[in-house]
Amino acid sequence: MAEDPVQHASRTARGAAELELGDQAVELLRSRLADIAELTVTAIIVEVPGYTNALAGPMGAKIAGAVQLALGGFLRLASSGDPGTPLAPALEGAYVLGRGEARSGRAMDALLAAYRVGARVSWRELSRTAVEAGLSADTLARFAELVFAYIDELSAASVSGHTDELATTGRVRERYLQELGLGLLHGDPDEQLISRASRADWEPPRTLTAVILPSAHVRSMLGALDPRTLRPEADLEDLAEPDDPDNQLDDDAAEVAVLLVPDADGSARPALLRSLRGYQAWVGPPQPWTSVRTSYQRALRARHLGLTAEPNTPLDTERHLTTFVITSDAAALDDLRRQVLAPFATLKPGTAERLEETLREWLLHLGRRDEVAAALHVHPQTVRYRMGQIRDLYGPRLDDPQTVLELTIALASPGRSTQPG
Repeated sequence: MAEDPVQHASRTARGAAELELGDQAVELLRSRLADIAELTVTAIIVEVPGYTNALAGPMGAKIAGAVQLALGGFLRLASSGDPGTPLAPALEGAYVLGRGEARSGRAMDALLAAYRVGARVSWRELSRTAVEAGLSADTLARFAELVFAYIDELSAASVSGHTDELATTGRVRERYLQELGLGLLHGDPDEQLISRASRADWEPPRTLTAVILPSAHVRSMLGALDPRTLRPEADLEDLAEPDDPDNQLDDDAAEVAVLLVPDADGSARPALLRSLRGYQAWVGPPQPWTSVRTSYQRALRARHLGLTAEPNTPLDTERHLTTFVITSDAAALDDLRRQVLAPFATLKPGTAERLEETLREWLLHLGRRDEVAAALHVHPQTVRYRMGQIRDLYGPRLDDPQTVLELTIALASPGRSTQPG
């Protein structure tokens, strides 16, 4: 923690050494402590809005206990006249109170206001009792100095506790969020993920969407996204696809990061894609939050395949589902290509390439010759001539629905070769 909250308070200790109350005054003050504590708590309830409701339940008992502990510690110090009187219990109590306020999500403003109210009410009641006990004006002045020095020490201990709790909570919560993010990417069981979300005080969304983008742009993106967005600080090489022979990504893997964005589905997805304009990013599909590994694998797969949109434009994997389906088994796809494109193997490479491209457009445009010609930037008669050549190669197979399906898959897939075999 930032500083030791139980160290001796020098100002308070010096004030106690210079104060002589006398036995009669001490006994009278001791007899009034419970009443003074009750009046102090009541004043805090009335004057500090932040504690109006909090003091009605268990927190009220804690505050009342803290007030009594503080007043009891003060009286021991004031009556001892010994600068070595330990302040540890009272200061530790104030420190713990500050940490408790931070855990409750309250800022220090309310607690400091409570200390101010408490100091005023306590001094009013203590001074009234001191006058009744017949203390001199000089002793009363020293008594006042001691009261306010003591309150300063207590409030400083509470501030220290509050600060330490926030720092500790922030570090611990960040670690929990990291564990949650990595568990999501690894596809850990739902019960583990739910437990980690609770421990990290992270409210689960309906869906999560994985986004892979350059690390340099993460900070600027986070400011525009849902505060619940997770950024797992993971080594992406550990999550390489099973068919990556070296079990690692390409050389720039260290330059990209993963964000898990909450509830970026439906009408919110276009907004996410717009926010990514200007970046080369890969955006997976929205998935139920415990299943976001599927979204991450899809985005990672798109990156492995080299799929890109326009320059500096995010790649929406939802627009490339066919590609993911037909490339899910690369070896099987290569075998299909060799089989179904075998008739082109006897042709010269240039001829084979032209006929493959013509057949591809013919299949995709359902045989509409003018549209095929427009896509190939050739005359419709050229399309007719090429299709005649293709029919000579395939014969009646070209009218077989299964052959048409296989040709469509072989020719529509990315990275197809122009030379079978």
